[in-house]
Amino acid sequence: MSTELVINSRTADSVAVALLKDGKLSELHYDNAEEFSVGDIYLGKIKKVVPGLNAAFVDVGYEKDAFLHYHDLGPQILSLNKFTKRTLTGKQRWNISDFKPEKDIDKNGSIDQVLKTGQSIVVQIAKEPISTKGPRITSELSLAGRYIVMVPFSNRISVSSKLRDKEEKDRLRRLVKSIKPEGFGIIVRTAAQDCSVAELDADLQELVKKWKTLHRSIQRVKPPARALQELNRVSALLRDVLNDSFNSIAVNDEDLFNELREYMRSIEPEKEKIVKFYKGRLPIFEHYGIERQIKSSFGRSVSMGKGAYLIIEHTEAMHVIDVNSGNRTNSSENQEANALAVNLSAAEEIARQLRLRDMGGIIVVDFIDLHRSENRKKLYEKLKQEMAIDRAKHKILPVSRFGLVEITRQRVRPEMAIQTREKNPDGEGDVEAPILIIEEMESKLELIASQDKEKKIFLHTHPFIAAYLTKGIFNSIRRKWSKRFKKDLKIVPRDSHKFLEYHFYNSAGEKYEFG
Repeated sequence: MSTELVINSRTADSVAVALLKDGKLSELHYDNAEEFSVGDIYLGKIKKVVPGLNAAFVDVGYEKDAFLHYHDLGPQILSLNKFTKRTLTGKQRWNISDFKPEKDIDKNGSIDQVLKTGQSIVVQIAKEPISTKGPRITSELSLAGRYIVMVPFSNRISVSSKLRDKEEKDRLRRLVKSIKPEGFGIIVRTAAQDCSVAELDADLQELVKKWKTLHRSIQRVKPPARALQELNRVSALLRDVLNDSFNSIAVNDEDLFNELREYMRSIEPEKEKIVKFYKGRLPIFEHYGIERQIKSSFGRSVSMGKGAYLIIEHTEAMHVIDVNSGNRTNSSENQEANALAVNLSAAEEIARQLRLRDMGGIIVVDFIDLHRSENRKKLYEKLKQEMAIDRAKHKILPVSRFGLVEITRQRVRPEMAIQTREKNPDGEGDVEAPILIIEEMESKLELIASQDKEKKIFLHTHPFIAAYLTKGIFNSIRRKWSKRFKKDLKIVPRDSHKFLEYHFYNSAGEKYEFG
């Protein structure tokens, strides 16, 4: 699998980042330097302590106060508060090797025994502002690197549970123990597998620099203010997903290009050359076909090929995804096999959609009914396999007898929502963008080709759409479809058709019907 990162710098403070796997859009992120981002650390001020909620509301500079629950304080909150107070008064150095920690708080305690209104407190963004809510924050600070995560006021060393090899886990523990600074705990990430002590130490020293920066910022800023900014989403994405499959990172801004080259040189020098500066005439997202994929991936209906499609609905409480076969086959003896094939394809697309749209909370998927338990198990295993690469925490329940699957997925930032509907050229209201109709046509033609031996197919459509499909003698869409599906496809312009109306016919003039 080849992986590409395409970065579109839109303004000085805003970039769009697209992650492509084998040319297919897998993730899309928008980064704005002014936004509250997960991982940022703030020096805030407690506005209100609410014992009834066992929580406090903290002013971090957002229009709505941030929410801090007792369980998000972390057991070492008293040590952090002591460190903060001593730092603000100039009595505390960044080094905490000789810092005398306070006793851990009771996990079942009350927040008014720990915090007071008006108190300054260091907090980290755990969940970005969503809808009408302010950020969700924590006082259990962590600084993430490529291979390790550093946690202050702790001496614990732990290794990612995703690493299965016991010998490798023991080796990493020994290496980290030999370099760990006093007063800090370490979590070894999955990416650290097979790392040398020099690589781990280099990563650790970068995190120590961050801690020094945070210490200086606490002394200088006046609450509420950001004390330490997490890596921008471009660098954070590189840190978390960079692997041997990466073969290209394209960016259209020279300053960002130089910044990424420098960052790549620091984390993986041998891959520095894959960072490329894009100078083409077309906008970078157009050149890589990303704009078209965005339009076709964010609608209410998502095509999966051969007529099958997903319907994605959003409610206040949950997301609902309906899987439809699109009448792929009418043979009763193949019904179970067809349902399984559609469901397995849907599992792959659903996992992609969850990452792409960053959908969180409760997701209910209505798969096509499967009567055999072994097929339901195959579907469940396929969905788990496709979701395994998702970096967001999630849980998947087995397929129910009704074909329903319940998924919970961590929600730490607002869902990606992109408008795919455009003004209706035939009248009032909105319609799906024309590019989605082209995708739909291709899917239905694929279905016809898989089921009908008819050599000649006629597509009746509006003259404007017909012109688009036949543009270019040797590289038109009509020619590509004819070659791909081995059909003699004829495009018939129809003035009587509405702009987005179309129908397929066979050589006998019979119209193809679709569910």
